[in-house]
Amino acid sequence: MSKYASLAVFAAMTVAASLFGTNFMPDAWYAALNKPGWTPPDWLFGPVWTVLYVMIALAGWYAWRTLGVSAAVVVWVVQMGLNGLWSFLMFGQKDITLALVDIVVLLALILAFIGLTWRSVTTAAVLFVPYAVWVAFATALNFALWQLNG
Repeated sequence: MSKYASLAVFAAMTVAASLFGTNFMPDAWYAALNKPGWTPPDWLFGPVWTVLYVMIALAGWYAWRTLGVSAAVVVWVVQMGLNGLWSFLMFGQKDITLALVDIVVLLALILAFIGLTWRSVTTAAVLFVPYAVWVAFATALNFALWQLNG
């Protein structure tokens, strides 16, 4: 597969996860939840995720170009699925507990991807660091929502 065709595949997988997730947006149920004071405003999520999704796609592509089919690329694909699944669980199913389980596993896979690529595809690993930070924050927020609304 050509360099740019493979980039298009990683971009398409990222867009697919993103579009799946955007089918399940915060609604009146979410607005009514008790939230910690450090909950970011809703408008912040779109711009942050847009930048992160570009970085996620590039990281997966760099890993693929360097490592081919590998543990790192498999982890990348699985974490993409969990990324899209979170919105379905949280906003579609309104299940804070399952969303929390999903995001904890997602964070573990993000960290695993960083670990698997750090020495061989450092650019991919570095591109995942902001994603790890954001998802760690989102995990803490999900946990707080679970505690406050359990």
